[in-house]
Amino acid sequence: MRIVYKIAIQIYFFLVLIASLFNAKALRWLSGRRHLWKRLKEGVDKSKELYWFHCSSLGEFEQGRPLIEEFRKRKPGAFILLTFFSPSGFDLRKNYQGADLVSYLPLDTGLNAWRFINLVKPKAVYFIKYEFWYYFLRTLFKKKIPVYLVSAKFRKDQTFFKWYGAWYLKFLRFFQHFFVQDESSAALLRKAGYINVSVTGDTRFDRVHQLSQLVRDYPGIELFRQNKKTLVAGSIWEKDEEILIKYINSCTSDYKFILAPHEINSRKMYKLVSEINGMVVRFTDEDKSSFPNAKVLLIDTIGHLSTVYKYGDLAYIGGGFGKGIHNILEPATYGLPVLFGPNYEKFTEAVQLIQLEAAFNISDFAGLEERLNQLLENDELRKNCSQTISGYIKSSLGATSKILDLTT
Repeated sequence: MRIVYKIAIQIYFFLVLIASLFNAKALRWLSGRRHLWKRLKEGVDKSKELYWFHCSSLGEFEQGRPLIEEFRKRKPGAFILLTFFSPSGFDLRKNYQGADLVSYLPLDTGLNAWRFINLVKPKAVYFIKYEFWYYFLRTLFKKKIPVYLVSAKFRKDQTFFKWYGAWYLKFLRFFQHFFVQDESSAALLRKAGYINVSVTGDTRFDRVHQLSQLVRDYPGIELFRQNKKTLVAGSIWEKDEEILIKYINSCTSDYKFILAPHEINSRKMYKLVSEINGMVVRFTDEDKSSFPNAKVLLIDTIGHLSTVYKYGDLAYIGGGFGKGIHNILEPATYGLPVLFGPNYEKFTEAVQLIQLEAAFNISDFAGLEERLNQLLENDELRKNCSQTISGYIKSSLGATSKILDLTT
């Protein structure tokens, strides 16, 4: 299986090379690693103890961020190295001030792992959620450097627990400790023979709580909202847009709608404006005189959505008609009832909030229409949902401290 893994890594690299000829993300993956070793050699301060945090992409970084920032408070003299595998994380956070050095992770080969770890010499390593790189983990294990997997979630359908997954399950022994999101993950690990596991929850709760405490006001949105009931639809894809626009166009009540597409480009904005009946304005419009009379506000920038949710009465989260829903904790931290599409089962918080009857999944337009009308028209129901969600968020805080109390 190790030979199969090694071949698979080489095939992956070859496919990236081919894809880079016509795919911008693949090209960034390659070009970003071009001078990696030189940047590491020049950037690492060997006079300080180095702690390494690794994230696959931007989503995992948001989970790891509260851990990094609290770690900095506890060990102000340490050197923090942050690595990414994907360009979508590195490109947006390469100037992140919470780390002393931000880098790509080299391809997982035996030589790369040995060279990287001998160069940076980490005191301890934190891998976020779903990162399982065999050669890096094996080299760290051989050098007796502790590796912690944090905010992890394990499911029965993962390779580790398949009949053919014995080799993958075996290399989990390279982790010093598993800090998992829920009891079901812990049970799977214990059944497989790993007792070095703690249920500490998800550090994303700490992150979204941090964001909700930031004082960021958008007068333009307040001008648009006019204190009317408002639905905020975040990270929406084409199928989400289709049913939401159908609802907006058929809605006769004086509600407001804030839409934040997953893709932000001029073509997408033009398409949405052309399909919506009623006045549509954009977040970046300099002239805001028409905002009070507009029915729909389009968020056409990146980085504002997490705060925009505070202007909503309820939220719709996109992605549920595709690979999976986006972050529902950002609206939930403001106490917003949340709706989303059918593909949500892999997300613990979505399952739990549905069980608490504070979040709702829909499978088509009819379901969306029924649920939105119910929540928008019934103030008491919306208030009860909000209180339930707020209590859920509050009870889920503290994963960051639990993890660092056991590792620092």
